[in-house]
Amino acid sequence: MCIGPAASSASYLNIPAIISAAEVTDAEAIHPGYGFLAENPDFAERVDKSGFIFIGPQAETIRLMGDKVNANKSWRRPECRAYRLGRSAARCPEEALKIARKSVTRLS
Repeated sequence: MCIGPAASSASYLNIPAIISAAEVTDAEAIHPGYGFLAENPDFAERVDKSGFIFIGPQAETIRLMGDKVNANKSWRRPECRAYRLGRSAARCPEEALKIARKSVTRLS
């Protein structure tokens, strides 16, 4: 579906055109792509308010992560901890240990 001319500001950065294209095609969800709109909290809100599923983080999360100082403070809170173990993420040390044990068992 064509959403506008080649200039990005008149096409894939044109939020009303994207919402309109989703309406015309009976889409259920909108993926913002990479960069630009993926980092635009206003776009996430517009998608939600238009009744579509936004495939990506919530607008508030995008706002928070866009501010590096506040993002760093946020992730230091105990309730926001995430422990990365390969493709899995755990929310507490106990869960991380459980995932790690499963990984070791699979490798044995």
